[in-house]
Amino acid sequence: MKLAIGADHGGLELKQEIVKYLQPFKNIEVSDFGTAARDSVDYPDYGKKVSEAVSNKTVDRGILICGTGIGMSIVANRYPQVRAALCHDHFTARMSRLHNDANVLVMGERVIGKGVALEIVKTWLETEFEGGRHQLRLNKIADIEKSLKG
Repeated sequence: MKLAIGADHGGLELKQEIVKYLQPFKNIEVSDFGTAARDSVDYPDYGKKVSEAVSNKTVDRGILICGTGIGMSIVANRYPQVRAALCHDHFTARMSRLHNDANVLVMGERVIGKGVALEIVKTWLETEFEGGRHQLRLNKIADIEKSLKG
């Protein structure tokens, strides 16, 4: 699996922890889209990089982190075929994959601790999309996207 990860200054430490956590997984190729420093940066710049990669299918999935996760969620869900889910616990991570086939995981470093965040990542990566009636709902979302393009 190809995975893009990005964060602003508010999510830098958690991003670094997740990258370190994913290193032993031989089936996951991580591309770090930044930021790499504590200097204040604008979250849309990093949300854009990861979301474009997911939307264009140059990666399979993405992870975005900022202070609360709210800003990154707003940015990511602007992109076609991106289904970004802001998750705060194991249950929301599982359901975001099982029912929504979320391809971008969003978290807030100031909202959740490192241990919970790593559990969320593990669950989100291991959970497969259930399909069935849920696919019908994703098809409706795709139809909405098409209608908005005009």
